[in-house]
Amino acid sequence: MHRLAALVLAALSFAGAADPPGTPASREALALCHRADDAPEGERSALLDRALAQAERAVTEDDRDAIAHFAVFCSLGGKMQRAGVGIGALTDLRRLRREIDRTLELAPDFADALAGKGALLLDAPRVLGGDPKDAERLLRRALEVDPDYLGPRLDLVRALRARGAKDEAHAEAERALEIARRKDDADGIKRAEALLADRRAR
Repeated sequence: MHRLAALVLAALSFAGAADPPGTPASREALALCHRADDAPEGERSALLDRALAQAERAVTEDDRDAIAHFAVFCSLGGKMQRAGVGIGALTDLRRLRREIDRTLELAPDFADALAGKGALLLDAPRVLGGDPKDAERLLRRALEVDPDYLGPRLDLVRALRARGAKDEAHAEAERALEIARRKDDADGIKRAEALLADRRAR
């Protein structure tokens, strides 16, 4: 479960294209969630708590605010990452699914949400709702909205490998590395190179 939450968070970088407008409150909640990912370790828990509380208030004020629901998904995923597997993990996972489903119901072309749900379905056990086939569909859709969106491109490599499409996975990993280098994204370069090295080692 720790790995799942980490991967969900890794997918959550602003794609920009087709973003729903949100409200100042929901945008603030999402910004707090993203800030927590880069904050010093001692500050992350408090930032995630603030993000979740703000997001929940934004949902209460306007249930049709897609950014508010997505901010709940982001901040709860961050809290799950920090907590690891616990007694509340199943309940939290179900809530993650509800929030991301509601986000996409309201904003079906929101690339961040497509990528987030794709990561969730790719890494959740089947008994808890994991669905690699639907994950691949969602990741491809996120890339239709934003072809340079690195997170779902990297996750797509894993999805393709999982179903045995090794040549296509390798091509996507090379494409991801090209995008990461063009963006001067050091973490993206490292992740793409690791995927390529893993394939060569087999």
